[in-house]
Amino acid sequence: MRIMVTNDDGIHAPGILALAAALGELGTVTVVAPDRERSAAGHSLTLHSPLRVFELRKGFFAVDGTPTDCVNMGIHSLLPERPDLVVSGINHGPNLGDDVTYSGTVAAAMEANLMGIPAIAVSLATYERHGHFDAAAGVALRIARQVLANGLPADTFINVNIPDCPAEEMRPTLVTRQGKRSFAGTIIDKTDPRGRKYYWIGSEEPAFNDDEGTDIHALNRRHVSITPLHLDMTNYDSMKVLSQWSL
Repeated sequence: MRIMVTNDDGIHAPGILALAAALGELGTVTVVAPDRERSAAGHSLTLHSPLRVFELRKGFFAVDGTPTDCVNMGIHSLLPERPDLVVSGINHGPNLGDDVTYSGTVAAAMEANLMGIPAIAVSLATYERHGHFDAAAGVALRIARQVLANGLPADTFINVNIPDCPAEEMRPTLVTRQGKRSFAGTIIDKTDPRGRKYYWIGSEEPAFNDDEGTDIHALNRRHVSITPLHLDMTNYDSMKVLSQWSL
């Protein structure tokens, strides 16, 4: 099998190194990842400047762009053949609920899905550099093996969130729906020594609704969460309402 690995934490992050090593059991792994951290890059492409690629060692390519750039570069330029699977991660920190729309990790899997390639986004619920990445990589390997053997439903990629604990302490894997986040004002404005204003976005920890059946509820109880996602964002119930407008 040909497997492409990417992330949004950068090519030197411990999560991607653990993931690439584990997936080596399944076939040839090629890593194409940002040359530095690109967290919260979302599904952005670099369109107004050229990209540069650096081969750090055989099969490891650093790209000075976003995770979505990396998927495009890998599939259309760097890999000799289309990959059978794209796995994005292992992210530092969970990607839960509404936050999937910001996540570069999830966006990379989304881009592969757009190209018709089975894809998995994998996140570990820790921001510590020495989290249980080896245990998470074992989970990713198990799920990747299932995807390669069984495929995924049409227009679907999966978002996996893993509790930060040893494998023996994880509870059974659950298939979940995307949860909801409680939004609050998170912008702090300050003044620098020269009297100019500056702002910090994302200064507060997000609050998530602990609703049963969601990715959030599962992860809070040390279950591995698998959430099937797709790109059709149409609100079909609202179509019925809007069709009654006098337009």
